[in-house]
Amino acid sequence: MIKRRIWMNTVLMGAALWIAAPAMADMEAPDALVKRISTEALAAVKADPAIQAGDVGRIMALVDSKIMPSVNFGRMTSSAVGRFWREATPEQKEKLQAEFKTLLIRTYSGALGEVRDQTLSFRPLRARPDDTEVVVRTEVRGRGEPIQLDYRLEKTPEGWKIYDINVLGLWLVDTYRNQFAQEINANGIDGLIAALAQRNKTGAARSS
Repeated sequence: MIKRRIWMNTVLMGAALWIAAPAMADMEAPDALVKRISTEALAAVKADPAIQAGDVGRIMALVDSKIMPSVNFGRMTSSAVGRFWREATPEQKEKLQAEFKTLLIRTYSGALGEVRDQTLSFRPLRARPDDTEVVVRTEVRGRGEPIQLDYRLEKTPEGWKIYDINVLGLWLVDTYRNQFAQEINANGIDGLIAALAQRNKTGAARSS
């Protein structure tokens, strides 16, 4: 009876591994992920007359649907808030993440709104098979000098997720961390939430 149970457990474990293997093998590589979402977003911008005419609502909807599902907002927000994140209440963390997401969507939308005849160039990925964090390096090429655009990604159970972006040598999280620290030191975490909300409100008013 014991031998039969061991044999059945072995069969079940083997079946589970066989079922799980395709999912692990099918996980999209980090550079392939960045290439896909970037290419799809650029193609959508170039094909949409409303976006070309400056329709901010359409641009934001595009970013929210194409780019944001591949972003780890939890890590990005906590990294930007830095050591103050541990002091925030669950409610404050939720509000910070919501306002920061809106800010990021608006930031990325502004960049996409300037797209005309640019193309993307992808550098070879320097990573080992067992790496759980990588940097995907790209360039946006147009009429002027190439624009450096790099992505930091982490491997999660749901696949690779972006948690930081580098534009022209400046990592987004580092830049915001300095700004957020100044605001929190002056007005506390609630002050930062209010400042982000006002910033997003002002941005929405300008684009309407």
